[in-house]
Amino acid sequence: MKKLRTIILASLFFISFIVFTFIVKTELLNTFDFDTTVKLQDRIPHQHDSFLSFFSLVGSFEILAGFLFFIALFRKKILSFLIFVPLAVAHVIEIIGKTLMNHPGPPFLFFRYNLEFLFPSSYIQPGSSYPSGHSLRVVFVSIIIAYIVNKMKIKYSSKVIFNIFLLTINVTMLVSRISLGEHWTTDVIGGILLGLSSGIFALIFL
Repeated sequence: MKKLRTIILASLFFISFIVFTFIVKTELLNTFDFDTTVKLQDRIPHQHDSFLSFFSLVGSFEILAGFLFFIALFRKKILSFLIFVPLAVAHVIEIIGKTLMNHPGPPFLFFRYNLEFLFPSSYIQPGSSYPSGHSLRVVFVSIIIAYIVNKMKIKYSSKVIFNIFLLTINVTMLVSRISLGEHWTTDVIGGILLGLSSGIFALIFL
C-alpha cells in the first residue's frame, strides 16, 4: 500500500511536469523568465558569484551520481542501486525536452559563472535549456538523502535541523541556476517537478 501511494505521488508530479512543459512551450512565461532573471541578478552582488558557481559545480552529474553510488553502496543492498533507473529515465526525458523544445537559455550577457573548471557533462548543449538538469539532480538526491536520514534512529530535533540545512542547500542551488544566468526560472521549475517525480519513485527501491 505504501509503495502504491509513492507511485501515485510520483505520477502526480510527473503529470504536473507534462502540463507545465506545455505551458512553457506556449511561450506565455517568457516575460516572467526575463524579468525574474533581471531582478534576481540585480539583487545578488557579483561578489557572491564564486560561491554560487561552486554550487553549480557540485550539482554536476559527475558529483551527484558518484554521491548516489556511495549511498547505494553504504546500504549494502543490491536493490538500492536501482535508484539509478528513475534517475536515468529522468535524464533521458531532460535530453528529449532540450532537443525538442524551442526554449533557448539566457543570452551570454546574463552569464556569471566564474570558475575555470567545468565537468565534461557541462559541455553537452542539446540546444534548449528546458528543463534544468542541475535542478532535477539536486532535488532527486535530496529526496533520497532526506528519506534515509528521517528513517534513522536519531533525535527528532536533529532531523529537523538536517532538513532545514538540506532545504537551504536546495534553495541556494536552485537560485544559483538563475542568478548565474545558466537557466530561466521555468527551466528550474521544470527540473524541480521532474526531480520530485523521479526521486519519489526511486524511494520504492529503498
